[in-house]
Amino acid sequence: MKQAKAKLEKEIRKLERELREELPAALKKALQLGDLRENAEYQTAKERQSYVQAQLANLQQRLANLSLINLSKIPTDRVSYGSTVVLFDLDTEAEVTYRLVTSEESDVKAGLISTTSPIGRSLMSREEGDEVQIRTPGGNKHYEIVELTTIHDE
Repeated sequence: MKQAKAKLEKEIRKLERELREELPAALKKALQLGDLRENAEYQTAKERQSYVQAQLANLQQRLANLSLINLSKIPTDRVSYGSTVVLFDLDTEAEVTYRLVTSEESDVKAGLISTTSPIGRSLMSREEGDEVQIRTPGGNKHYEIVELTTIHDE
């Protein structure tokens, strides 16, 4: 979770700098070009300013939500944030391991799956031994949870 917070804070700082320094300079330069009704540079800078403000508000809300996560309320016997899950593919008989993380921490190639992804949502609140059907772009997959390690077990 620390990495997710750090990533969000870095992105927030970057957007705040753009909002404080870069966009005012672009707006000032565009104003010098004259008539604002037909000034594409001014319109583009204003649109970017609105977009950056919306992105900043979104990231600040996500950071606030992360800060509200109470690790003591995370289940000790069910899949939830921070869980490492070993799945047995009932169709191919192969095993795959995923760790459930926030969307900011996700990295599919590294096995870090967001709790809000289709796989993450399908696994949430499941227990070891449960069979799970996950809808993927390639079709439905059928897994059994063969091993569960929660954030409390580490």
